[in-house]
Amino acid sequence: MESLGSLVFHLARHVGWHGKARLNYGSVEFLGRHVHAVSALALGLSVLAFAWLLLWRMRARHFTATTPYEAAFAAVLLFTTTSRVISPQYMIWLIGLAAVCVTMRTPRQWLPVLLVLLAAPLTQLEFPIWFAHVIASDKLGVATLTLRNGLLVAATVISCRRLWQETVTAPRTVEEEPEPPAERQSALVPG
Repeated sequence: MESLGSLVFHLARHVGWHGKARLNYGSVEFLGRHVHAVSALALGLSVLAFAWLLLWRMRARHFTATTPYEAAFAAVLLFTTTSRVISPQYMIWLIGLAAVCVTMRTPRQWLPVLLVLLAAPLTQLEFPIWFAHVIASDKLGVATLTLRNGLLVAATVISCRRLWQETVTAPRTVEEEPEPPAERQSALVPG
């Protein structure tokens, strides 16, 4: 009911989709046509997120003292955003990692941290306060979910982009410049 993928069904209800929101396996979720396909797509996005993290780790070359904190924050953002369920406790994990990034003074993550902090109260409004509106897929419920999920997507994209730029595509320092070939060195030496 609260994930990025659920927005498809919240909106589809307004154009004739006949699925239902029901208690299923201990949580309220959508049941009906195409739910399994969207759920599989969300799982596929989580697999792609994991693949991106592996690629990042293999390509990353420039590490700072704050890189582990930034990477943890980006990873949890990735898996939260692509999750089939975005429960309120996921926001607690993100706020905890955001706090670590702030205390470690990781300026590259400040905008994603701010976006997560803006998404947190929306999550509290969405559940439990306005959960009836979410279940009904009314304007208030859909608007709250859209705004919260949009903030999470923006935070994820910005966080991952900045992590990649800082560790993979960061300019080389003088110490990292390759040595010139021997024939070029001899041409540089006078005499």
